[in-house]
Amino acid sequence: MDAGDESSALDRAAEDFQAVRPQLFGIVYRMLGSAVDAEDIVQDAWLRWQETDRERVLEPSAFLTTITTRLAINFAQSARVRRESYVGPWLPEPLNTTVDPQVGAERAEAVELAVLMLLERLNPVERAAYVLREAFEYPYRRIAQVLGTSEANTRQLVTRARRHLAAERRERVSSTEHRRLLGVFLDAARTGNLAVLEEVLAADVVSYSDGGGVRGASRIPVVGRDHVARYLVAFAPRFWPAAQVRWTEANGRPAVLVTAADQPVALLSVDVSAEGIDRIMWVMNPAKLSPYVASLEG
Repeated sequence: MDAGDESSALDRAAEDFQAVRPQLFGIVYRMLGSAVDAEDIVQDAWLRWQETDRERVLEPSAFLTTITTRLAINFAQSARVRRESYVGPWLPEPLNTTVDPQVGAERAEAVELAVLMLLERLNPVERAAYVLREAFEYPYRRIAQVLGTSEANTRQLVTRARRHLAAERRERVSSTEHRRLLGVFLDAARTGNLAVLEEVLAADVVSYSDGGGVRGASRIPVVGRDHVARYLVAFAPRFWPAAQVRWTEANGRPAVLVTAADQPVALLSVDVSAEGIDRIMWVMNPAKLSPYVASLEG
């Protein structure tokens, strides 16, 4: 192959890769809950694609999905060890979904922070099967090919993942009600209004603060309506007086960016059901917060 042919072949390879790149990122992000790690794995897939004998590949999209998903599974298996040594609760890295509401998928499934947090509790293969099916509507036969397993086993993997999420998460409220309750919660948290907090929190609410050992966040989840409400009231005088709030969107849901002295301090988001606010998620780790804030400014 002369230089011209080689350049043309690489151009075609780049075109094929770019056509499917948003989908590859969407798969990996949902599996790992990290945009940084997703970008690294997608880049690794691109390098492998360049080294592949592409003339033997009939469907570039299927080939790239397979190698990227398998890279993500391998990464997730090693990431589990790192997550076990993470300081305090681990929350997914928030993503600005105003640019791409579906994050590379035809459907926006499995992109909310609460869902990504629950997916983290599945094994990596179950996670991959669920993401490919629920977010990208892949046929079971194709998922089986990606995972190197049988179609029957693939169906079982997806079913187990669905059951896990259904057991851990109640039916969601509308976007309008979600935003309303987040607003009520925010006002009550800022003013230390115990009665209103107790009114909007579900009985078994859990508050997670992810400071990554860098920020002064609670290193254990706070559980139960009474404990969470009283914790927030005690927390209010130290946290809110110097803070400014900005309504935004993260992972397809309303969220609030909290800043102090023009520096991001936390991204607040909640998970809401008919029972009230089930989960409160404070992303405070600068390594997770900074890329999100940069995406808002970009």
